Amino acid sequence: MNLADAPTPKLGVQAASKVYHTASGDLLALDRCSLDVNANEIVSIVGPSGCGKTTLLWSMSGLHRLSSGEIRLDGVKISGPHPDIGIVFQEANLLPWRNLDANIRFPFEIKGEKPDRAWIAHLLARVGLDGFGGKFPRELSGGMQQRAAIVRALALKPSVLLMDEPFGALDSFTREEMNRLVEEIWLDTKTTIVFITHSIEEAIFLSDRVVVLSGRPGRVAKEYRVPFPRPRSLEIMATKEVFDLTNRIKMDIVGERATPKAAERAGAEIVRIRS
Repeated sequence: MNLADAPTPKLGVQAASKVYHTASGDLLALDRCSLDVNANEIVSIVGPSGCGKTTLLWSMSGLHRLSSGEIRLDGVKISGPHPDIGIVFQEANLLPWRNLDANIRFPFEIKGEKPDRAWIAHLLARVGLDGFGGKFPRELSGGMQQRAAIVRALALKPSVLLMDEPFGALDSFTREEMNRLVEEIWLDTKTTIVFITHSIEEAIFLSDRVVVLSGRPGRVAKEYRVPFPRPRSLEIMATKEVFDLTNRIKMDIVGERATPKAAERAGAEIVRIRS
């Protein structure tokens, strides 16, 4: 296929760099990071702690401005929060004085829009929260709160859903249950999803592709296509092929963390960006 005829990616990250100006000096979090996310695809981003995964995701959402480079949605540069992009954070961030129904309505109230109650009811039933609309966050388990956060994000019918380690604080059983739920929702809606996680197994279970970031400053070190059929059963996840892919990704991350003089490299890159 001619490059000119290639479809426009749903999300296109082009040479994204981000420098944080701190009291102790400048910190280069991302350096010329480039990747494409296609429509109807789930892409997970993994890498060592502090490599800029969350910075990249928040930049995709329009909540963070890049120091250089750009991110495009359907070919149009993102310059701020976008109505077609939903985000689920590490914590559910439900307002404690509002019940579940009122929390889900809150984004619509901010935008001055009327919620699609039939769609919200469908989502609540889909995630097992039908009948819990009058409950307050303190009356819901952690898993139920994250389900509510997913419904709140999907209620606006975004074409892209960004998820920043949304299940990291959950117990392993609930986390597996939530992973299956995300896959089921994706099979229903085909919403484009970018998923940040520290769990390689979670990334493989959910994703069409896994993107590995280098240690700080974050760059795309490697990409892996996940070839396993959906839905991803426990039998599939127990195969040697999954085990081997997990170990290859793990060695990429561990090897990158062991690279010497990473701090000196980061300092040199800040000088380069400024010049």
